[in-house]
Amino acid sequence: MTWRSGKTVDQAASAETFAQRERDWRNGAIVYQVLVDRFAPSVRLDAKRDLYPPPKVLRDWSEVPHPGTYLADAQLNSQELEFWGGDLASLSRRLDHVQHLGADVLYLNPIHLAYTNHKYDALDFQMVSPEFGDRQDFRGLAREVHDRGMRLVLDGVFNHMGRNAPIFQDALKNPASVWRDWFALGPQYAGGARVWTGYHNLPELNLEHPAVRDHLYADPESVVRSYLRDGADGWRLDTAFELGHAYLRDLTRAAHEEKPGSLIVGEINNYPDAWLQSIDAVMNFTLRHLVLDMAAGVISAATAGRRIDRLVRDAGIEPLLKSWVVIDNHDIPRIATQLPRLSRRRLVQALQFTLPGAPNIYYGSEVGMVGGADPENRAPMRWDLVHADNPELVWIKGLIGMRKQHRALRIGEFRLVESDRFLAFERYTERALETVVVVANPSGAALTDRVLIANAGLMDGTPMVDLLSPVNGPPAGTVDAACLTVTVPAETVMVLMPREQALGGYSRYKRIL
Repeated sequence: MTWRSGKTVDQAASAETFAQRERDWRNGAIVYQVLVDRFAPSVRLDAKRDLYPPPKVLRDWSEVPHPGTYLADAQLNSQELEFWGGDLASLSRRLDHVQHLGADVLYLNPIHLAYTNHKYDALDFQMVSPEFGDRQDFRGLAREVHDRGMRLVLDGVFNHMGRNAPIFQDALKNPASVWRDWFALGPQYAGGARVWTGYHNLPELNLEHPAVRDHLYADPESVVRSYLRDGADGWRLDTAFELGHAYLRDLTRAAHEEKPGSLIVGEINNYPDAWLQSIDAVMNFTLRHLVLDMAAGVISAATAGRRIDRLVRDAGIEPLLKSWVVIDNHDIPRIATQLPRLSRRRLVQALQFTLPGAPNIYYGSEVGMVGGADPENRAPMRWDLVHADNPELVWIKGLIGMRKQHRALRIGEFRLVESDRFLAFERYTERALETVVVVANPSGAALTDRVLIANAGLMDGTPMVDLLSPVNGPPAGTVDAACLTVTVPAETVMVLMPREQALGGYSRYKRIL
């Protein structure tokens, strides 16, 4: 083995791998998710009240959503027709909050023309819903996001459309319609069409029809390509596992051809390994369940560690770094409602920001908003909670700042730390002193364990300090021939990093830095 500039050739190659990861905005990004209707009140609300005709209802920003009743004529629940009036312009005026929080990516739930408030029932993918604005407003938002050094990801709902879509109504009523092959129609289906999981408002698109694929992603003027040209940097694909591998690969290829380095991330509840061969990333629901199951005591910390290690090995670190680490979102109760006990919530959030991936922050959860299942988790943003001394906001900003300061947490490899009592793992790069060791104790009592850190670069006698403890606090332990004795309080995560010993200018790390 030869040497070059104080590093082995193998180390130099590894350094380039990490450098490439750092240049890719998708790796380890902080993702901030917004429902446009609910994020910021519009200043032009009076001018657009006619966009919410009955049975739609325009609510006051101070109101919160409640479960509705089924409207047989509309084939919808009434909660889907309640609006709060947010738009792209009002979102633009609140980008300071997203930027100052430390987000790298702004992810918007669907903005295309649709009948409901959630917009998962598209009438026309190419049009922005007028309650939100138009394509010009979208281009303007994209420029503002990019000017702030952030990226913009849209929600693509390409498995189905809305029953009110003109092309679907024409296909349903006109046997000679050019749109007939865009859907699965016939008397064998209740309501005359195959629909998504029994919801009659959501007729399924027939992706096997070439014209559908052309419209969605293949044609130069397609939905995916045209929005990328307008400023989007990627797409989150709704119910992506139902699109299938072949079409996911085709769509991803088309997006990358249109905009190299764009992101295609799928809403996939399945085990992610094979899916990550078809798209760039997944919403990592498997990881979510492992972390929450451990926090709830359903599985032990050691079991969680083994299963997370299996997940990383099967899926591969490169796509996992791009995959979103989700705890709550528009389909899941807010984290403060899921985990009302503060210590347990802090434990889960610390792992969300230290495990491999891109943490997904659902708007308002950073300030402690609560909310159960849909629609309670979709309340308007609580701007009254956005203030410097909000402890939830201080905590999340601290986690984000820690990730931004320590590159191993953004782009580092993952390796399990041997422990019988903790969930413990490393995030590491080619630089030994960048190593971060995460030790989680989900139990109800303080625990002590002597763990094995299988990192040959960590020198004997190196103190390990906790990044989540006060600055200049005492070390949590000292590396002893790759072993570390550490005591972790109940329901707590320690994020340990090596600190060089003060040896009068001498460094044991001088030849492995």
